[in-house]
Amino acid sequence: MPFKSQWIRPYGDTMNDGKIQISFSLPMPHDALGEEAAKRFASLMGIHNPQIVHSTALSESFSFYIIYGTVEHQIDATTLTVTEQASVSLSKEEVEHFIEEHLVSPIVIVGASTGTDAHTVGIDAIMNMKGYNGHYGLERYQGIKAYNLGGQVENEVLLEKAIEYNADVILISQTVTQKDIHIQNLTAFVELLEAERMRDRFIVIIGGPRIHFGLAKELGYDAGFGPKKYANDVASFIVQTMYKKGRKLK
Repeated sequence: MPFKSQWIRPYGDTMNDGKIQISFSLPMPHDALGEEAAKRFASLMGIHNPQIVHSTALSESFSFYIIYGTVEHQIDATTLTVTEQASVSLSKEEVEHFIEEHLVSPIVIVGASTGTDAHTVGIDAIMNMKGYNGHYGLERYQGIKAYNLGGQVENEVLLEKAIEYNADVILISQTVTQKDIHIQNLTAFVELLEAERMRDRFIVIIGGPRIHFGLAKELGYDAGFGPKKYANDVASFIVQTMYKKGRKLK
């Protein structure tokens, strides 16, 4: 969609009024001094006339704030560039038809939440048969054989299982992201694949709340999927990429 103006600002009440809302926590009690500290931080970030629209105590020594105010910053939208997925999102039925028409089934997919990450909600939503939010998981797809290894799977174990199952695709879910631990773990897996000279053997995909396609490519993966993406989005990328790369063609 083309922009009417190349220069844009946030808005809340009227177009380009610069209104913005932020939230953060402070290691301070929820009192008048804590509120003054929150407004001072907002001012230092360039927010004019910061107003605390919500605040609450998290504990005796920590507090949470939502602040509303105005910024002067603007950007030239025509200078922005993004790295996007090179695939079209298909429905479950369209994916199954694509496999039947073009690929030798089954497409074998191995997935896990790796490292210390015990959260399996994301990988379960993509892989388990019941799926999530009305979107069936990969286990239900005809032409796909999906193995969900669960949580806290070490990188070495994931690779061993991918080899054992003769996988075409490896899926990695990363939910725990404090101190960028997900970046460290994802980087380590790519380095493991490269050390074993197996990077080109698999299509490797990552997903999670702080994952996007640009980050995935930067880390050496084939694709990355963030919030509001479902099994059909992942499967669409997989089958179209396999077709383009000439893998398991009929």
